[in-house]
Amino acid sequence: MNIELTADGSNTLFVPELNEHYHSVKGALTESEHIFIRMGLEHHPSPSPRVLEIGFGTGLNAFLTLLYADKAQRLVRYTTLERYPVPSELIEQLDYPERICPERAADFYALHRAAWEEDVQITPYFTLHKIQTDFTTYGFPDKYDVIYFDAFAPEKQPEMWTQALFARLFECLNPGGILTTYCAKGVVRRTLQVVGFTVERLPGPPEGKREILRASKP
Repeated sequence: MNIELTADGSNTLFVPELNEHYHSVKGALTESEHIFIRMGLEHHPSPSPRVLEIGFGTGLNAFLTLLYADKAQRLVRYTTLERYPVPSELIEQLDYPERICPERAADFYALHRAAWEEDVQITPYFTLHKIQTDFTTYGFPDKYDVIYFDAFAPEKQPEMWTQALFARLFECLNPGGILTTYCAKGVVRRTLQVVGFTVERLPGPPEGKREILRASKP
């Protein structure tokens, strides 16, 4: 994997084998804040939301959620599924805490150093549970309020975007739960609708994708 600078000054990772970036080259930080925090977590009314992230990756979404949870004083229980953890030396080179919130750098690195397969309280408002697993075979024993669907693009990993898997995500959401994703392709929108979601096409992040999707469980 290689580190690449994106248009908003934040870094992302590029995977040559997939010819794919972990975040938008138009702005990694801008994309994550817009899609997962503003259009996702902020949109759900629960004072103690349970969040499921598909793809821990660089930890950017988790770090932004931690900062938001502390600021909003919402008790967030954050579960994240990752099959291939990013090596620690690359995490340090991304410089996310230095760009986003230098005084909270220790919390960012605590996310990556936290033990797998157990609850780890990082701050009074943020508890992390990392699971090293294959999303396509995971059993989803728990219920959630918000899902960050941040898998690689459908054309790169089509097995992550199937109707069967979205049906399982629908079932593991509490009523009123929401799923947000950067991918607004028609086939993804229709698949989400088929399994029971009510789907909205929303404006994408500034200078980024034109549209994103937010899917809600009635």
